[in-house]
Amino acid sequence: MRDIKCHGISIGLERINSEFFLYVKAIGRLTHEDYEVITPLLDYALQGIKDPKVKALVDVEDFEGWELRAAWDDFKLALKHGNEFSRIAVVGEEKWQKVAARIASWFLSGDVQYFEEHDDALHWLAQPDNTEKSSRDSHHSTPVFPTH
Repeated sequence: MRDIKCHGISIGLERINSEFFLYVKAIGRLTHEDYEVITPLLDYALQGIKDPKVKALVDVEDFEGWELRAAWDDFKLALKHGNEFSRIAVVGEEKWQKVAARIASWFLSGDVQYFEEHDDALHWLAQPDNTEKSSRDSHHSTPVFPTH
């Protein structure tokens, strides 16, 4: 019997108190075919929102990377929707995931923070956007571009 390896992206809508945020979980090694499915779903989810400033939690703990064409698809998706996010919390366990979050932040207008703990990421997302500096200093997150 062979091991079955799952891969793909799950997208959901979750709440912290009264505030909604986008939840994205990447699993396994993503393919171009994964992005052919996910891109129209994300387009549809964001099209009805006027001036969207969405908060997102991106869980990459089970993410193993991209095939080459899928990496290009991810880059195009970031360029297309990059200004629609106010905050993106990335939760992972590997050093390369932290580096990937740094690179992604170059193409996204919102604040991107990397976390190793899911609860820390949720706490940061729950903070009002106008307290970014103070919330960045008071949590156990790793700023994507440290100020020191």
